[in-house]
Amino acid sequence: MKKRSLGQGLTVSAMGLGCMGMSDFYGGRDEAESIATLHRALDVGITLFDTADAYGGGRNEELLGRALKGRRDGVIVATKFGNIRNPDGTFKGVDGRPEYVREACERSLKFLGMEVIDLYYQHRVDPNTPIEETVGAMADLVKAGKVRWLGLSEAAPDTIRRAAKVHPIAALQTEYSLWSREPEDGLLALCRELGIGFVPYSPLGRGFLTGQIRSIDDFEPDDYRRHSPRFEGDNFARNLQLVDAVKELAAAKGCTASQLALAWVLAQGDDIVPIPGTKRRKYLDENVAALDVTLSAADLARIDEVLPRGSVAGARYAPKAMAAVNR
Repeated sequence: MKKRSLGQGLTVSAMGLGCMGMSDFYGGRDEAESIATLHRALDVGITLFDTADAYGGGRNEELLGRALKGRRDGVIVATKFGNIRNPDGTFKGVDGRPEYVREACERSLKFLGMEVIDLYYQHRVDPNTPIEETVGAMADLVKAGKVRWLGLSEAAPDTIRRAAKVHPIAALQTEYSLWSREPEDGLLALCRELGIGFVPYSPLGRGFLTGQIRSIDDFEPDDYRRHSPRFEGDNFARNLQLVDAVKELAAAKGCTASQLALAWVLAQGDDIVPIPGTKRRKYLDENVAALDVTLSAADLARIDEVLPRGSVAGARYAPKAMAAVNR
C-alpha cells in the first residue's frame, strides 16, 4: 500500500476507509460483513480508519474497536465529536464547549476500547463557542496523552487559521469529489500554506459516482439519501446523465466509474487522502485498485470537460445540515 503524509508528521495509507455506513445513514446492516471488510482493509494495507461518535450513537466506534482488537499497531484511528443527535437520530446541534470536548473524548475512548485516539476531529464548528476554546481543550487532550493529532471538519478558512494558532492541525476533513469541488476555492491552498493534510470524505458522491445507483428505489427505506437534494426529482435525472458520462470515460480508461472518480481525487495532490466508505469487501477491493489508475493531463482535462464545476444539480446537503457547515 502506498503511503501519503498529512500534516504534523502523520503518515497514513494513500487511501483510508470511511466506516459510517456500517452502522448508520445508508440502510442495511450486516455486522459480520462489516467486520470482514475492516479486516480486509487491514490485510491490504489500509491504516486510516474514520468514524465518529455521531455514527449510530457510538455503535460505529464500538464496531471499529472490536474489529481492530489485537491489530491496533500501525493503525490510525480517526474519530470526531461535536455533532449532537436526538434519540430518534435527528440532528440536534453542535457542541464545541471545552467541557463537552473532554466528555466526548472519554466516551469515544470507551466505545473504541482504546487508551488513545490517533486523530481527533471537531466534526462541525460550534458557532457559539470560539474555536480557540474548542481547540484549546483538544490540545489539552494531546497533553494528557489521550489524543495524538488534531483535525477539523468542514471548517472555513478563517476558522482554520485561528485554530492553527492554538495548536497545530494535522488534517482537515471536508467533502470533495468530482461533484463537490468547493475546496478548490482557496481551501486546499490554505491547507498547503499551513501544512495541513486534506482528507476528502464522500469522494464517490455518497455512492452516486459509482454508476450503480439508477433509481431512488435502489435505496432502502431508511437510507437518508432519499431526502438528499442531489438524489431528488429532476436533480437525480440530471446528475445521472453526468455519471453516465463518467462511466464512458472509465470504460475507455479500462477501469470502473468508482476507480476513475477516486483516481481523480488522488491526482489532486500527494497531501490528499480520500476515505471512501463501504461496508462490503468487494467494493473495498475495487476502491483500493484505484491507486493503480494513472490519469494523464489529457485525462484530467477531459474529465473537467465532461463534468465541469457547477454542473451538478442540487445542494450537497439539505438546508438544516448545510446550515451546520462553517462558511
